[in-house]
Amino acid sequence: MARTLLKIHRYFRRKPVRFFTFILLYLTAGSLVFLHSGFSSDTSTTSASGSGRDPLIPEGGGGTGGGSSTSDGLVLLGRVFKETRRAPRRFGPPWMKENGAQDAPEWARRGVDHSSSWSHGSKGRTTKEMDDGRAKYTGCYVDDTQKRALRGVSFFDYKKMTVFRCQDNCAERGYLYAGLEFGAECYCGHKIQAPNVSESECNMECKGEKSNLCGGPNRLSIYRLELSQESARRYGSAIFKGCFKRPDNVTLALPASAVIQNMSVDKCVDMCTEKEFSLAALGGEKCHCGFPTPLFTLHEREDEELCLHRCEGEDFESCGNNDFFVVYQTQVQDNRCMDRRFLPTRSKHLMALASFPGAGNTWARHLIELATGHYTGSYYFDGSLYNKGFKGERDHWRSGRTICIKTHESGRKEIDTFDASILMIRNPYKALMAEFNRKYGGHIGFASQAHWRGKEWPEFVKNYAPWWASHTLDWLKYGKKVQVVHFEDLKRDLFSYLKGMVIFLGLEVSEDRLLCVEGQKDGNFKRSGLRKLDYDPYTPEMRATIDGHIKTVDTALRKRNLPGVPEEYMPR
Repeated sequence: MARTLLKIHRYFRRKPVRFFTFILLYLTAGSLVFLHSGFSSDTSTTSASGSGRDPLIPEGGGGTGGGSSTSDGLVLLGRVFKETRRAPRRFGPPWMKENGAQDAPEWARRGVDHSSSWSHGSKGRTTKEMDDGRAKYTGCYVDDTQKRALRGVSFFDYKKMTVFRCQDNCAERGYLYAGLEFGAECYCGHKIQAPNVSESECNMECKGEKSNLCGGPNRLSIYRLELSQESARRYGSAIFKGCFKRPDNVTLALPASAVIQNMSVDKCVDMCTEKEFSLAALGGEKCHCGFPTPLFTLHEREDEELCLHRCEGEDFESCGNNDFFVVYQTQVQDNRCMDRRFLPTRSKHLMALASFPGAGNTWARHLIELATGHYTGSYYFDGSLYNKGFKGERDHWRSGRTICIKTHESGRKEIDTFDASILMIRNPYKALMAEFNRKYGGHIGFASQAHWRGKEWPEFVKNYAPWWASHTLDWLKYGKKVQVVHFEDLKRDLFSYLKGMVIFLGLEVSEDRLLCVEGQKDGNFKRSGLRKLDYDPYTPEMRATIDGHIKTVDTALRKRNLPGVPEEYMPR
């Protein structure tokens, strides 16, 4: 035996390359054995029900419960190495964490199992079927290159154009119509300014989907978009703000002006954009430019009929008159509220911006940063938010350099660490859908139809709906100093409620900054108004459970002499 080992030693001493090759093969074999044991244990774990599997991870790693062998392998690999990575901080209902369901409140454990009564919808719907309720086909229309039928923005994609992609892009910009031409061109507009023709003339297949038609040569397949109420009305790149009474001191309120021959919306918007103003106000033949100020706040809209006066250079638009202005917001950025920085001195006072997931926390952070000029922090770390400009995301939440800290946590221990809090509450029906979209589609993406119609949605509602109530109840019970802000109130009257939030944060209010915020309130985290479900995802059992949670929260608010939940929350 010793002689054999000596021969091997001499062999590898003469050939070190062979020695390292042998070691590499040995390590490779060991790795394969390790992976095989991981696969085996994972398979046995997932095959048994209730064996510690994260209830929010869909079986099979996808929305349909199946999937290809490649995707399953990737899921398994992720699970094998899961224990070797430091687990990131995550949020979820307290009873879904390490302690298990025994920590759930009694009223949460009585929840109905919605998955048993859920009716799985048919899958594999065509694009036209999926567009029902989101866009209505209008017809085939002439499109002249010299005088377009739809005169808003346009874009082309000669490889991947689809009907839905065109509709979604136009809806995101607030247009009423989306038209497709030549199989690859997309046009948006508020009015169809051309005659319709025979359907046979719109005969070209879409470049990105052969099952649908996308117009033809100089022919548009036009759809009327079913936009959400939040979608802005636009004229080209400008956002329509409304009809407003002429300010008392128009020269001071709108410092730049000029008389324009053959006035049109385009000409006034172009002039104000060139002069770098964010507002373009049309008053008959005169165009005024400026910014929102206390002299011209845009808070008191008038009836649009008071501004009805045809533009000399545009047959389809109103240009206002000497007493009432038609106002548009240009693409010029109002920089009065764009500067942001960390607090000059570290604060020992920890202020929470608390909310249930999907209740508008990220949006509220955007508003607070613009209104105060200071970064907000986070109890978590989200790289996508940091890359979007939330520089406080990378700071430790106890650093004291940020004006407030985002958190979705609940429970006495977590709440006790904060000295005061702004508690954001949103209609649970909207909050649950928003968080489900974020979970399966990202901050501004959407969950797929497979997720909505599969078992993920009822399982999600079963686990998260009780948390919506317990989160609010915990902050009301354990919070040291709490200001309640309803998402819907902030959206309806941003100026007043945001002003109250700034005062609560202990900072001086700048009305110019608040008016600037109103013009840039959406930020980079607003979902398109088009991609909405064409059915109600809530079953009667789900609604009965959620309505009970709403009544519980409403009672808790009123016991603390606070206004109850907004009327729209209440069961219908």
